[in-house]
Amino acid sequence: MNPSISSAERLARIQLNAFLYLRADWLERLIEIFGSAQEILRQDAKTLSQEANLNPDTAAKLLQAAFSVNPQEEWDKTAKLNGHIYVPEDDEYPQSLRNCKEAPLAIYVLGKLPPDEHACVAMVGTRKITPYGRRVARKLGEELASAGVTIVSGLARGIDSEAHAAAVRLKKPTVAVIGTGIGRCYPAENRALEKALLEHGGAVVSELPFNSPPNAFHFPRRNRIIAALSQPVVVVEGEVKSGALITAKLALEMGKDVLAVPGPIDSPQSGGPNSLTRQGAGVVTSVADILDYIPQQSRFGLDTRFFEHATQTPDKPQETLTPRQQQVMQIIGTGSCSLDQVAESLGADVPETAGLLFELEVQGFLACENGLYSKSKF
Repeated sequence: MNPSISSAERLARIQLNAFLYLRADWLERLIEIFGSAQEILRQDAKTLSQEANLNPDTAAKLLQAAFSVNPQEEWDKTAKLNGHIYVPEDDEYPQSLRNCKEAPLAIYVLGKLPPDEHACVAMVGTRKITPYGRRVARKLGEELASAGVTIVSGLARGIDSEAHAAAVRLKKPTVAVIGTGIGRCYPAENRALEKALLEHGGAVVSELPFNSPPNAFHFPRRNRIIAALSQPVVVVEGEVKSGALITAKLALEMGKDVLAVPGPIDSPQSGGPNSLTRQGAGVVTSVADILDYIPQQSRFGLDTRFFEHATQTPDKPQETLTPRQQQVMQIIGTGSCSLDQVAESLGADVPETAGLLFELEVQGFLACENGLYSKSKF
């Protein structure tokens, strides 16, 4: 914590930070005009409007939002969770976020953020994840974490959860930038995942007041933080108009590299990444494609074996499969089969066969195209 920022000024910053309808750089401008956050809060709406050239209604709502928050309670509740609230002057506030055009006036952090020079890669994508997206997110996430990279994502359902979970399974740190206050977990089903990522040296970050709910506009707003903390940003799946594409746009505006995982042309969830590749985004076919975009100064300590571009994808080990799953793999062999063909050869009903095929597809052993199942090449 920077001792040059008084406790009173720090608490005033926390109050101003509660007004989410004004860009953070505008809040910084107000501090420059009045000299401190404390002085802003001493003004009435009329003076604030006149001196800062704000709409009177905006000035009134800013003060209303600020005084609706008890900053000492925010501080105490955060501390009770062993968390911290940082302002840009603090050493603990990430330099990459400080350099962002719209750096948050305050960030709430649970856990430990990685050092400024550490390699961080954002993995983002749709909540409506497909089996293809699931296995790609798992594979890339596990390999990035194994290489020593910290994965940054948003703890949402779908791609985000798979990316975080990949790191957690390996007991590696990962950073979740959430669209609620740190006093909430959304979706609630990710509470165990959030707890695990903190146990393994990761962090949960939010610019929102402690108990902020999951309002829709919070999520696009937090995407700039994901982009700022990462280099590069990888879009795994997402429709052409999706939050993942918003993150990509924000990353490009920050001068970051954006990469995309190509997908089936008939899958709406691959529409976003495929569109990005047409616009010049880097194409991801292996983890090495991602590592190539990590800045040289952030590569110290990374496992160099993962930088090698594989010429051939080795067969996946099948020892972990159940006897029934192994039977399915033997039936399909090197060719392709329909659901009915597998069911008939297996001597099973359609529901059981469909369940086995889905499990194998999710685990990355099988791929399905035009209703025919074959061994996955990814």
